[in-house]
Amino acid sequence: MTKNSKLALGILGAITAGVAIGMLLAPEKGKDMRKKLKKTASKWSDEMTHLFEKGKDKFSKSDLKNKAEAMKETLS
Repeated sequence: MTKNSKLALGILGAITAGVAIGMLLAPEKGKDMRKKLKKTASKWSDEMTHLFEKGKDKFSKSDLKNKAEAMKETLS
């Protein structure tokens, strides 16, 4: 894991912890809080799925193989 990815993961963790603490300390009814938590978790899940699919497409094996072959031809 690179230094940048560790930093990004740490920032994401800190943000998640801050949001969770803020929601738990917010003066809202439990029912409303659960709805908000469910909606937020669903939204984040959808975003993470989208990012994962985007990254998977970007770094697919065939794409990397094509890039490697192109670099090989350039160096030859």
